[in-house]
Amino acid sequence: MRAFALCLILTPLPVWADDLLIPSRVSAVTLFPDGAAVTRSAAFDLPAGAHRLILADLPATTPLGSVRVAVEGASLGSVSARRDFVLPRGAGKSPEIEAAEAEVERRRQALEAAEADISRTRAEAQGAEARAAFLGRLGQGEAAMTVEDLRALARMIGTETEGALADAIAARGRADAAERGLTPLRAALAEAEQALAALVPEDAARAMLAIAVTGPEGAPVQGEVTVSYTVEAARWRPVYDLRLDRAARVLTVERGALVAQETGETWSQVALSLSTARPGGQTAPSDLWPLLRRISDPVAAFEPSDLAVRSRAVLAAPQMAEMDAAPAGAAPVIAVAEFDGLAVSYDYPAAVDIATGADNLRLSLGDLAMPVELVAEAVPEFDDSAYLVASLVNETGEILLPSSEAMAYLDGRFVGQQAIGLIPAGAEADLPFGPIDGLRLTRTVLDRNEGDRGVLKRSNEQSEAVRIEVENLTGESWPVRLLDRVPYSEQEDLKIVWQADPAPTGTDVEGRRGLLDWRFDLAPGATREVALSHRLTWPEGKVLD
Repeated sequence: MRAFALCLILTPLPVWADDLLIPSRVSAVTLFPDGAAVTRSAAFDLPAGAHRLILADLPATTPLGSVRVAVEGASLGSVSARRDFVLPRGAGKSPEIEAAEAEVERRRQALEAAEADISRTRAEAQGAEARAAFLGRLGQGEAAMTVEDLRALARMIGTETEGALADAIAARGRADAAERGLTPLRAALAEAEQALAALVPEDAARAMLAIAVTGPEGAPVQGEVTVSYTVEAARWRPVYDLRLDRAARVLTVERGALVAQETGETWSQVALSLSTARPGGQTAPSDLWPLLRRISDPVAAFEPSDLAVRSRAVLAAPQMAEMDAAPAGAAPVIAVAEFDGLAVSYDYPAAVDIATGADNLRLSLGDLAMPVELVAEAVPEFDDSAYLVASLVNETGEILLPSSEAMAYLDGRFVGQQAIGLIPAGAEADLPFGPIDGLRLTRTVLDRNEGDRGVLKRSNEQSEAVRIEVENLTGESWPVRLLDRVPYSEQEDLKIVWQADPAPTGTDVEGRRGLLDWRFDLAPGATREVALSHRLTWPEGKVLD
């Protein structure tokens, strides 16, 4: 196979005698979070000699400048591309669309035939009513008739009118019944039209490639041409169903991927790969420039003119330094190669169909099962109830990718949607699974002093004392992790002292200064209290921010 980087040749493309218009199809796609690498292929069978293969079915949005062409079975020559004045593709409707259109027409004709029958039946009723009206006018002005003749005429009119009205009533009844029968026919037609619309006919404008190939002398040419390019109008994102079994203390992560594309053509039976690489993102490390710092004598005030001059000088200095240190030229943007350890990839085992602008396809990426430890996490400063949290270590050997669409289920019951961050193999993580309404939290402020002491009013001290209560109203014992906080300072003049009874299990939790936690088991019906207080002092003349 010989690869050829496409060069756009903006020359007329006449139809030569050795031109061959061949159909191509998308055969493989690698999806990224914000784009895709598309590979399309087309087989050809040519007589000996030089020929030109015409591919007139590329989407109009194809980035022709990034197209790459390879040929098997022949030598590759020049490649030309155009978006305007594209040669016709020939009969463009797929067998599926033709069958769907035929079904729509069949159901439309059935509906129209039924409506015509109803119209004829109603016309029959109107004819019968017209006969009755005509009979009603007979005998008017027949004063010269004998009594017997009038009686005979009256009997005839009555009998005929009764029959005409009966015929009209019967015809209208049949028409009404037939009208009710139109409902399923209309529904069937709407269903067929919806099925046709779902096929997303590809009648949009197209781009074209003209590929020159040469085969061996004196022998027919059989082979395949492969065209690859990247597009932006495609994407995938991970989604999860997090199913926690409390009794077994096992978390099952059902992994999936949501796939969509709006490239202008439907992908049918394509080999699909998913990658976390981002070819459209940053591909090189950031430049780090020297950091220049200066000290100077304090200045009491600035004149506006001095400030302007100083600002210009400060702004000019970094720019001059950057000009001296900047490289001669920027490196070209190159798509990141897919290497193990740099990006996660998934090869979907079955071919898939993805309609353009319509489908939001969910693909399964398999399940992962992990043992967990369950704890009731309580933050009484903000919450009235504790929350169930599953703590885990990802020992599956696989990475859980970040997702904003993780659906949490507790013992089969949906509890909510959450976002999860990246959980590499071997990493620890805490995943919440909703409130525990029976674990009630109370945080009561017992004393708060803002610093008014002595004869003179002073504001250089602040203190607070709180009582925290955790009450278990459930019928089971819970391991509880209680979280609260005290202020911290990075200034020597701001003194902070605090005390807690009982003492916390941990301080500066997870590296966050001032955060405290208490861990204990809480039996059914039991209550645990924690007393927490702190005091801040600072020099006179200062204020607390």
